[in-house]
Amino acid sequence: MTRFLMSWILSAAALAAAAGLLGEHMNIGAAADTTQERLVALAIVALVFSLINTFVAPVVKTLSLPFIVITLGLFLLVINALLLLLTDWIADKLDVTFYVESFGWAVLGAIVISIVNAILGTVARRA
Repeated sequence: MTRFLMSWILSAAALAAAAGLLGEHMNIGAAADTTQERLVALAIVALVFSLINTFVAPVVKTLSLPFIVITLGLFLLVINALLLLLTDWIADKLDVTFYVESFGWAVLGAIVISIVNAILGTVARRA
């Protein structure tokens, strides 16, 4: 349970960083929302993202292992972008404002999220 909670917090930070860096191309919460409403939206989106990464990502990555090997791991960017778009779709169904403009921006968002998660994960393990 502690591991999932840490994953949820790190995902929230990574999603916030990606949304901040990508500007209008990736939004969490509406522009008219208060800070509290945006934090609630961020928490929900991070929860959905963490659940997808916990349950869906391992299955997808296992099934696509031949493509990952052939592309020397670059296919992982495609998988992570698709998982981010899946998070967008599920958040929309939950009536939470989370928006990724296109697949290309999802790839960039996935790169930012991966880098931030790696850095924060390293810091969290040392603490």
